[in-house]
Amino acid sequence: MPVFQRHFIAILLLSCLAHAARAEPLRIVTEAWAPYVFEANGQPRGLDYEISAEVLRRLGVEAEWQFLPWKRCLLAFEQGQADGILDIFRIPEREAQMLFVEEPLSEVEFVLFHARSRPYPYRSLEDLRDLVIGTSPGYWYNDQTFRDSRLFSREEAPSHEANLGKLLRQRVDLVVNDRRAGLYLAAQLGLGNQLGYNRKALGSDRMYLALRRTPQLQELAARFAAELRRFKREMAYARLQARYAEPANAPIAAKY
Repeated sequence: MPVFQRHFIAILLLSCLAHAARAEPLRIVTEAWAPYVFEANGQPRGLDYEISAEVLRRLGVEAEWQFLPWKRCLLAFEQGQADGILDIFRIPEREAQMLFVEEPLSEVEFVLFHARSRPYPYRSLEDLRDLVIGTSPGYWYNDQTFRDSRLFSREEAPSHEANLGKLLRQRVDLVVNDRRAGLYLAAQLGLGNQLGYNRKALGSDRMYLALRRTPQLQELAARFAAELRRFKREMAYARLQARYAEPANAPIAAKY
């Protein structure tokens, strides 16, 4: 066989292999955190899921979604069992391993939830002295003074639902969660009239889609960011935001 034919066949095979690699679905892991991402009747739903799914559809990228506990999401990504992780906070410790899409999906605001029968006013960290605060394993709270403070103790729960249960059973004094996620969860569980939250926020942050650091996914990250920016200017994006606005029968903000 002439040399040029061998070269042509080699190039053709490499092209076919590259096409096959691109045709594989993008494996994305996430933890249910309504209303941003959750499962309903066995199907993924939620604000950030639907935003991401629409952007990927426009880019012609098929995705496979898997729901796992948060620590398992991080482990699956670390072990190469996932190509992406949805709704993750961008912190320096993750930059070396993860390629963050530059445009964020959502902004979150962390607040302290309390049982309505046992309100704890919060204006400064000093108000939290000697209290027990329920937190979630693996979650990042971006306010460093809150993370490092020794005025209060922290107690992890296996899930956000368990945290609210511990709050009502007086096993913790307060629970920290994103305001919108906490309101949605309490309403879904029928606990809205038993809970309240402090209007003053502990801090705010942004959630992203992060991908593995490969040349192919680096290109996808850039395309995803550009398309997400376009989508945010459309009415379809505004309608999604309205659909996942504050639910009825949610906890109310404290007036103090």
